[in-house]
Amino acid sequence: MMKPLKGIHHVSALTANAEKNYDFYTKILGMRLVKKTVNQDDTSMYHLFYADERGNPGTDLTFFEIPNAGRTYQGTRSISQTALRVSTDEALHYWIDRFNKYQVKHEGIQNRYGRNVVDFIDFEGQRLQLISDERNIGVKGGVPWDQSPVPTDKGITGLGPVQLTVPRPEKLYKTLTEVLGFIETGRFQIEGHEVVVFSTGEGGTGAEVHVSGREDLPVERPGRGSVHHVAFRVENEEDLHKWVRHLESHGMMNSGFVERYYFRSVYFRESNGILFELATDGPGFEGDEPFETLGENLALPPYFEDQRESIESKLKPLTT
Repeated sequence: MMKPLKGIHHVSALTANAEKNYDFYTKILGMRLVKKTVNQDDTSMYHLFYADERGNPGTDLTFFEIPNAGRTYQGTRSISQTALRVSTDEALHYWIDRFNKYQVKHEGIQNRYGRNVVDFIDFEGQRLQLISDERNIGVKGGVPWDQSPVPTDKGITGLGPVQLTVPRPEKLYKTLTEVLGFIETGRFQIEGHEVVVFSTGEGGTGAEVHVSGREDLPVERPGRGSVHHVAFRVENEEDLHKWVRHLESHGMMNSGFVERYYFRSVYFRESNGILFELATDGPGFEGDEPFETLGENLALPPYFEDQRESIESKLKPLTT
């Protein structure tokens, strides 16, 4: 019997402009850049991690920079929205004012699945949502950085539900429940289309996947403003190895164990093409930088240090 996944670990998306991306997520959204590093599968591109004060598991929204990335043509077979948690309903009113001030496109406060939310997009059309934790019971959020331009009581505390839009939802339901151990916990409607809620671990906003079945949409063509993958939390490396064997026992082709230095991972795709990752809660982001200066310099895992000069020569300087 596998231990339940603990919730959402991180979401990784695409940007075409690291500088504008940094400005939006730190100066407008008030998240902390806890790690400025590179894509370990392609060290010519930045990998930026925005999170709470120290990048606690479940708080990381990350971006790969691909300068020539085209626009996203939205559709199915996609991770179609990423939610970010705030502590209270009152905080959403603060954010409406802030979005208006900075001309961030948003849909105002709505009630969805018994929670107050604000749908909005970033400068590249990344589909995002703020979700209030005022009535949340489940996985706890993180701790906003006290040097953020956003007051700590209004700050983003971590990742909320991710929405997956797929043409064959029954196959995804099966993967979530029979392979990953999620349970169905509810249903609601968005613009006449049913969304099914699945939860894992302690449940709540930090441990939900929302699935929308849409056969009427074209397949998404990803680009800047799209999401690459979503990762779920595993306690430690020992449990991750068990998950690798568990995936194999269900006939799920996967990457096997992958060393990411800040955490350890396994990757696999479900039958609709959504890329999932299972990632360990540790070691975390303070193994190569002190808490006080997280994200200020280019951090490289030890196995890339001998390539630092070459790697830095291919990156456009990014002042953080």
